[in-house]
Amino acid sequence: MSDELVAREAKARGVTRAYVSMERAAALDRPLLFAIGNAPTALVRLYELIGEGILHPELVIGVPVGFVNVVEAKELFLHSDIPHIVARGRKGGSNVAAAICNAMLYLAEGRSL
Repeated sequence: MSDELVAREAKARGVTRAYVSMERAAALDRPLLFAIGNAPTALVRLYELIGEGILHPELVIGVPVGFVNVVEAKELFLHSDIPHIVARGRKGGSNVAAAICNAMLYLAEGRSL
């Protein structure tokens, strides 16, 4: 999201950097896991790209924090077949997304939490 080209494209199109970042991720040709802790816009665009058949993530961790469109963005995944971890409600954040990723890495290594 901090990439200068992403910022420039987002400004030119009148969308958020998170929106453009999800489109850029769609161009990656490898298994993808998304951990979104701050941008409901990213979560919504990710869901749209999946619905369009453009993206097929292995897992979506959707824990953005905030008030605007946060609950609605998370709810999209709660009723889908997309593998997901979602924190219901308005709470979450990048620290929560990172904690979930770390816990998954510990479990993958067979370590206890």
